[in-house]
Amino acid sequence: MGFEVTGLFSLLILIADVYAIVKTVGSSASTGSKVLWIVVILVLPILGVLLWLMFGPK
Repeated sequence: MGFEVTGLFSLLILIADVYAIVKTVGSSASTGSKVLWIVVILVLPILGVLLWLMFGPK
């Protein structure tokens, strides 16, 4: 039971990370800003997405 929940949670995090990265790349922000956000999302998957949702390029 625990493995299924962990796997589902990991899949949801992966989907959120990919979504945030795609939206960041497609934004009108500067290249440096995009690179910084992508690095934050990749290094801190959960916190990075939360920070991106609150402060990321719109």
